[in-house]
Amino acid sequence: MKHKDDEWEKLVRQEPFAASPFTEEHKQNVLRQVAWLKSGSAQEMSNAGVKSAEPKKLPNPHRRRFRSRRAVMAYTTIAAVAAAVILWNGQIVEPVIETVYPTAALQYTDDAGMSLLTDKMKKNVAVTMRDYLGKQLRITKVQDLPVSGRVYVEAGKEGDEEYALIWLDAATGNLREVQMRREMAASELEHRYLRQVPSLLQNIGGDPALKPVSAKRYVGMKQGELEPKSYTTLMLENEKSYGEIIWLQDEAISVSGDLDLKQVSQTALAYAEDSIEAFTGNADLDLISTHRTKDDENGRDIITFSFENNYYVQTSEVTLGINYAVIDANSYQKDYTTWEEVEAYHEKLLQVKESTLREKLEPVIKKLFKVDLQIYKLHRNTETPGIVTFELESTGDVFQVRYNEDARITMITRDANL
Repeated sequence: MKHKDDEWEKLVRQEPFAASPFTEEHKQNVLRQVAWLKSGSAQEMSNAGVKSAEPKKLPNPHRRRFRSRRAVMAYTTIAAVAAAVILWNGQIVEPVIETVYPTAALQYTDDAGMSLLTDKMKKNVAVTMRDYLGKQLRITKVQDLPVSGRVYVEAGKEGDEEYALIWLDAATGNLREVQMRREMAASELEHRYLRQVPSLLQNIGGDPALKPVSAKRYVGMKQGELEPKSYTTLMLENEKSYGEIIWLQDEAISVSGDLDLKQVSQTALAYAEDSIEAFTGNADLDLISTHRTKDDENGRDIITFSFENNYYVQTSEVTLGINYAVIDANSYQKDYTTWEEVEAYHEKLLQVKESTLREKLEPVIKKLFKVDLQIYKLHRNTETPGIVTFELESTGDVFQVRYNEDARITMITRDANL
């Protein structure tokens, strides 16, 4: 049977909120806020506010009438805000209940361990989920860990997209460790992130018209750290290209997106085309896209030229210089089902002769970088079969090479101050 809307629900769907979706989740938030407003905590707050604003010189009868009118006004104002459901692109901007009294929004299962949570623990859990994860998840388990002096709180289910583990100090109620994650539609992401998207993409020469698609958030805090760190990743795309933005707390630390060819250095593009020709022996491979990732956290600025047939040229500007890579991303390995098969394949890789590798590499290296590979010394590492390095020890110039069991070269990288 179809649910019959209450009158207040009909009002919310009218202007100025008509363009914003009003979901069942929004409705439940409103109902929780109204329920809280009717509770003793809300009444105490209203009375406290009225008492502080009460004129001191009015006669007693006047003061009683004034207090009564102010209490009604305060209650009505807060209730109106809650019932209206302040929306921004379909989101509740600042739910009253979670802002003013965060523990009132905590949800619990009937786990017996809930009694272990003190008021301070409840507040720390509520505020941590609200401020860092952006959502209060239902607490499913609370456990005492007497050996470590902690109380363990689990919210959500381990296999779900929304999940949280919080460890609290049993004596003080303070946070000790935090692990939380959340996946959401782009429309659920806070507006303070979404409003940054066009300018961040423009700053790297990307397409500001990319549309947010989905977002992920991870929150972590290790023993000894003062506060949790929240990483938010937003995926973007349109019919032509894609991008990604990562924030640490509220600061963008990595921005990536496809570039218009007008934004690309023609010298760099010509070098990439020459590199692919030298690497593949084919001068007719078309350029598919050019992608840039500006990673401020790790101090890298990466330009990737993607050619047809899964070939790539990548230039990475880092603190110590420039790294250059030519990559064949096609898979030439067989699918192995046992560890014995994997070990046999690794043994074949280790048995590829140095002379064979040099014969394959020397003409490519000479054409790409104008250097003689003969003066570079080869280093093998049995822990990384299929990867070797060639180093010019007098300068620290290094090539790293990845190859298959038939000596097919699948990647060449150079780490140097080019």
